[in-house]
Amino acid sequence: MDGPITSISEPGVKASGPLLAAMRREVANILDRNQTGFPGAQPVSFARQHLEELTRQDYYICEKSDGIRYLLYSTEDEAGQEAHYLIDRKNDYWYINNPNLHFPLENNQQLFHVRTITDGELVWDTLPDGTKEPRFLIFDCLVMDGQILMDRTLDKRLAYVKERLFTPYKKLFKEYPDERKFQPFFLEMKPFQLAYGIEMMFKQILPSLTHGNDGLIFTCRNTPYKHGTDPHILKWKPPEENTVDCRLKLVFPTVEPTEEERSMGITEPFVDYDSVPHSELIIFKGGSGPEQYEYFADVDISEEEWETLKGLEEPLNDRIVECRLDEQGRWHINRFRDDKHEANHKTTVMSVMESIRDGVSEKDLYNAAGRIRDSWKARQARQRQGKEGQQ
Repeated sequence: MDGPITSISEPGVKASGPLLAAMRREVANILDRNQTGFPGAQPVSFARQHLEELTRQDYYICEKSDGIRYLLYSTEDEAGQEAHYLIDRKNDYWYINNPNLHFPLENNQQLFHVRTITDGELVWDTLPDGTKEPRFLIFDCLVMDGQILMDRTLDKRLAYVKERLFTPYKKLFKEYPDERKFQPFFLEMKPFQLAYGIEMMFKQILPSLTHGNDGLIFTCRNTPYKHGTDPHILKWKPPEENTVDCRLKLVFPTVEPTEEERSMGITEPFVDYDSVPHSELIIFKGGSGPEQYEYFADVDISEEEWETLKGLEEPLNDRIVECRLDEQGRWHINRFRDDKHEANHKTTVMSVMESIRDGVSEKDLYNAAGRIRDSWKARQARQRQGKEGQQ
């Protein structure tokens, strides 16, 4: 297939069966790990304690795009041809069925990267003329041409992927601009600022974005890339926008037939699928079997909202939903999260609840910026003195 992808949630051909199992093992082997689960790092929700954490270590800040998170796996197929897969958080592999996607090596435009995994988000960018363009925004790199980079610092990982992969890719389009129209999506490096660049982030970067945004991400410069939940990647959202992803459980009422229904021959109590059901949010505890789930809260669904949901004519029960808390303490459905395989783990939900209670606002970040900057500069000065003392 030539040309841009038409969906960022289904960006290619989905691998299944033995091929999917083989791909998962292949990626685990490249990363030198035993588990075949999704190898991406996951952030924790920003809480008030993290304002102090930002003064203790060097953190970078970037915007959290309103797109879909993927790992981009670049390799070669059985015929020795370049091949690319996007790996989502469900650990599904999407083969990019487009021979025009090419990431050349630095010193040879014909050769390509293999055993390479970058981390990023696939978004829809809106161009000046209003058209949408799919873009993959790289914000980290796990392995490049078989060389594992996870133990390097974040700035080194980013410099490596920029020099080895992104710069040769951009150079290719300067020389062959006509190739752009055949691309499934375009690559960009997500820009990072130093953690105290709060004002620039809110006043310059966020207003000028060409895609949706739903918060900020703070990533520690010094710590290695970590599979699974990483306490040194902090996801900030305005307190009122903090959400949890839960499994929706619908319990429909059993009702007695009306006189009219009795006259039609309906004499037994029946389940009323038209009425608004009692709706519960279920979270994940880990393990297996019924014990792996736990009731979290009821979710508020109005009659009007229920009519809209019924009108979708889609399965609703057991679906993953993103929910927000209103000022009256009621949970509401924001949207379905079909890109997620499972509800948030209990620890993640507790982390989000802490963020909601703490309520770290945009103003709080502004107020902390000076202390974060002063601490950063002091660390730099100590490092310089240490180096000078060794000479």
